[in-house]
Amino acid sequence: MDAGREAWDRHLLDEDTFNENFRNDDWPSRTYLCYKPAQGPEPSCHAECYLLEQIQSWNLDPKLHYGVTCFLSWSPCAKCAQKMARFLQENSHVSLKLFASRLYTRQQYDENYKEGLRTLKRAGASIAIMTYREFELCWKTFVLHDQEGSCFQPWPFLHEESQKFSEKLQAILQGA
Repeated sequence: MDAGREAWDRHLLDEDTFNENFRNDDWPSRTYLCYKPAQGPEPSCHAECYLLEQIQSWNLDPKLHYGVTCFLSWSPCAKCAQKMARFLQENSHVSLKLFASRLYTRQQYDENYKEGLRTLKRAGASIAIMTYREFELCWKTFVLHDQEGSCFQPWPFLHEESQKFSEKLQAILQGA
């Protein structure tokens, strides 16, 4: 789908919402998941469930391959990671590339959470922590800017926080 800018505006985050939820040095209580292309689930469904239902609604041709890149304010919880892994196993024509601002901490990296992420990776998903590059891309693609040409402004310690979460994620994915 190649819609004009006006078609995307209703799906864009305002700058404050982006900064409040994607800053990786803060702990918001919501998860935002930005994905493209964009074309109801149960009330307790997390953002990842909405994404999977949206992808299924596209009725993609199983003979072709589709890649979906997602920017998440939190990494998937254990349950969502398992659902996403199952989805990938059942839909081999779809690949997911996930970039998370921070690691889901409600479960404080318990074994179910760790195993969920490992299962998701084994199912073929690419999972990484957002760096300046991904924050900037997410900003350019999914944020409604107050002013034309508004640039992504990194916050203090963005690099250090990204590095810290990346090291934790790598340890989890490697089974540590």
